[in-house]
Amino acid sequence: DTHTLIPSDMPPGICSQYPDPKQIQGNIQTFICSQEYLRHYYNLKKEQPLARIKRYLPSFTSKVKDMQSFFGLNTTGSLDSETLEVMSTPRCGVSDVEDYSHNNRVNRWNKNVITYSIGRYTSDLPHSTVDSLIESALSVWARASTLTFVRSRTQRADIMVEFATFEHGDAYPFDGAKGTLAHAFGPGEGIGGDAHFDDDETWTAGSKGFNLYLVAAHEFGHSLGLRHSQNPESLMYPTYKSSRSSHNLLSKEDIAIINSLYGKEETIQQIQILNNKCSADLSFDAVSTLGDATFFFKDKYVHPPCPINNFMPKIESKIDAAFWVPRRSTAYLIHESIYWTVKGSIVKGKPKPISNFGFPPWVQEIDAAVHIVKTGRTLFFIHDIYYSYNENRRVMDAGYPQYISDDFQGLNTIIDAAVYKDGFIYFFVGPQVYKYDYTQKQVVGNEKANTWLGC
Repeated sequence: DTHTLIPSDMPPGICSQYPDPKQIQGNIQTFICSQEYLRHYYNLKKEQPLARIKRYLPSFTSKVKDMQSFFGLNTTGSLDSETLEVMSTPRCGVSDVEDYSHNNRVNRWNKNVITYSIGRYTSDLPHSTVDSLIESALSVWARASTLTFVRSRTQRADIMVEFATFEHGDAYPFDGAKGTLAHAFGPGEGIGGDAHFDDDETWTAGSKGFNLYLVAAHEFGHSLGLRHSQNPESLMYPTYKSSRSSHNLLSKEDIAIINSLYGKEETIQQIQILNNKCSADLSFDAVSTLGDATFFFKDKYVHPPCPINNFMPKIESKIDAAFWVPRRSTAYLIHESIYWTVKGSIVKGKPKPISNFGFPPWVQEIDAAVHIVKTGRTLFFIHDIYYSYNENRRVMDAGYPQYISDDFQGLNTIIDAAVYKDGFIYFFVGPQVYKYDYTQKQVVGNEKANTWLGC
């Protein structure tokens, strides 16, 4: 307990000066550089110079475990060789646990045309090569979204690109060769969006040194509002990988996130409405129970707002209608003329044509579907008509289609979504939900769709 921690302002890059982590295991310098790493990337609080080690070690160990968990290592809390190897790997200077944006509330630009400008260049490459690599790195994100990047010759661009060394005016000094390669700030005014590259690195257009195109593409992800990913396949993984292919840089996760931030304008508005779950305009494309949970689909998203293919990777499109058959523990998700069979969150096999249910060829899309447990029937709603499907015999009932208005008194409109709960059918029509008593054959209640999200 009489030992004190040696105070140090050593940058995290000190770790990268030891190519073999085994050489520094147990060394006091290891402890010092790992402190700096955890302060910079995992929010380890800086202790007073005479802090006693017994009081300090629990928080230090906790942050080591956080770092090990992020990188998928064994969460031992000790500085083993595997942990030190990751700590000594050159990486992005953005924190893995905190939002590095200029103002912590903004996570996207409120426009789809983004300007950029290159200030100080590196002497490692010709200016024309730097220009080309920066343009190519931005194009990675442009191809996966509706974003357009326009070069500006002024100092007032959204994304300012600079090469600098050590302290360079933003309170995040660089650390010399290796260690921190670059950092960028999330969307916002002033320094927001800017990307800085450590000019003590050796910047190249190939496999030697550090490939500017690969590092810049990662940093521009931050400039656009993306955080670090724990997925090693993601471009937004924090450590540098020289083996990464220069083609198809973005993982499915990267593409899903950039699309959720910068989709088509109408999609953005819908995401914002979904994020504001208590909006009076909230509406859904499909609603279904899956087990004990209820899922709300809108465009290519499922509430709470995340891309459907994050939850069900095989599904890349929006869902028009969905229903749950409890005795099979199976959900059916319909998009236009095809449907997927889902158990849990596992999509079974390939999509099948809705003609399997017995629809005539002219039926190419479904507005809503709902399974009635009491009768064993699934009802499919299409414009002003509906069909009844016998789930036991797996055939369409005779005498259909029928008009919705004839059999569902009080519903004289196209149905957006429907779900069966506690003996009632709930019909979603725009932001309204009609509670329908299937036994009495009448609407017995009316509420806003947002009440289903606790509003």
